[in-house]
Amino acid sequence: MHPFKTFEGRVCPLDRTNVDTDQIIPKQFLKRVERKGFGSCLFYNWRFDEKGNKKKDFVLNKPEYAQSSILVARDNFGCGSSREHAPWALQDYGFRVIIAPSFADIFYNNCQKNGILAIRLDSPRVDELIRRGATEALALTVDLEQQKLSAPNFAEHFEIDPYQKEVLLKGLDEIAMTLTYEDEIVAYEKQHEAVVH
Repeated sequence: MHPFKTFEGRVCPLDRTNVDTDQIIPKQFLKRVERKGFGSCLFYNWRFDEKGNKKKDFVLNKPEYAQSSILVARDNFGCGSSREHAPWALQDYGFRVIIAPSFADIFYNNCQKNGILAIRLDSPRVDELIRRGATEALALTVDLEQQKLSAPNFAEHFEIDPYQKEVLLKGLDEIAMTLTYEDEIVAYEKQHEAVVH
C-alpha cells in the first residue's frame, strides 16, 4: 500500500443509496484472486448494456468523470456480501477516497485495509458535494493528517479511527503494521519463555 497523507482528486457523484457489493463488482467477475484487473468490471451492470456497450446516462461513462478519484455516494454504501473484491475494483479503477453518510461495516473495514480512505460525512454535506460534483468540475483536497476536506467554498472535518488513520498514513497493511512491533514481540516471547521454563 502507498502512504496516504494529502490527496487531491476530481469528485464523481454517484447519486444512489444502498449500493451493494454485487453492483460494485458483479459475481461473474469473482473468479480471480489477485487484486488487479477488476477496474474494468466496476459497476459493470450499470456501465454496460447486454451487448457490452456503454450506457451513456451512467455517471462513470461521462467524459468529465473519466479521471475521477473521489467517489461520493448516498447512505449504506457497500452493503450486501462481504466480498473484498469490491474495494479492489474501486481501487483498480482509480478511486482513492469514498465519501458517504454511512457504509456497511465490513466494506468500510475492507476499504481501509486496502488503502482506500472511506469517509463518513453528514448527509447535508454529502448532498452539497453530489450537487456541486454534478454541475461543476469539483476538485476536493483530502488531508488525512488533519482530517479535513476542502474545496472552494467548502471545508469539513471528518472522523476516523486512530489505528486506521495510522495504518493509512504509513501505507501498511495489518501484517506490516504488526511487524513494526517486532522488537516488543520478541522481547515478550523471551520473557514468557523464561517464565514457562
